[in-house]
Amino acid sequence: MSLDIEAGEFLSIVGPSGCGKSTLLQIIGALLLPTRGEVRLDDKVVRTPPREMIYVFQQYNRSLFPWRTVRRNVAFGLERLGLSWSEIHSKCSEYIELVGLKAFEHYFPHQLSGGMQQRVAVARALAYGADVILMDEPFGSVDAQTRAGLQDLLLKLWQECRFTVLFVTHDIDEAIYVARRILILSPSPATIRTCFETKLSYPRHQVRTKETPQYLAHRRQIYSLLFPDALEAREVSQGSW
Repeated sequence: MSLDIEAGEFLSIVGPSGCGKSTLLQIIGALLLPTRGEVRLDDKVVRTPPREMIYVFQQYNRSLFPWRTVRRNVAFGLERLGLSWSEIHSKCSEYIELVGLKAFEHYFPHQLSGGMQQRVAVARALAYGADVILMDEPFGSVDAQTRAGLQDLLLKLWQECRFTVLFVTHDIDEAIYVARRILILSPSPATIRTCFETKLSYPRHQVRTKETPQYLAHRRQIYSLLFPDALEAREVSQGSW
């Protein structure tokens, strides 16, 4: 496959289970090396995890350090950049407040809900100052209500900071709701079936956006590519009535 991603873009990656979505993301972040081909960032070949990228995992409870408070978790990446403590303190405060956890900065991960823990992971990624955030089903382990809140939080931060997001998800509705462009992969061995830009305006709304004809058209388009047999069977069933 071959793909260009623009700076400041929000790209969702969807495809059948096991097709290689997470593998693709790990190759982009140089956590895995490709057997062929190359990844380029600003026209430089990526061979080791670059300073400009950061990875947000699905399992937030495994990516946070349980012995560190919210503030110390957010500070982790910054401590390795040679910044002064006052600079680290200032950045931590800024991003903890951005994700709505100002009152919880001295809490430990086990004292927080799942959604709050994932907010800490997002704050840590943003505070590090990466240009590209790789997100591997980051909201897949939280309940539906928390997931909606995290989607809106991410979109708010993306609009304010304009970093680049590559967002892997199994959830078709989530992929459409958050992304400016959607990449559809085929079953393994994966190829790109299509890549298209959504025509949905920002800011987005959990109810109004999902009721628009364009949103419903995108949803049908993706379902027809991923589950053509199921869609045809449903249409036949409805026609029989």
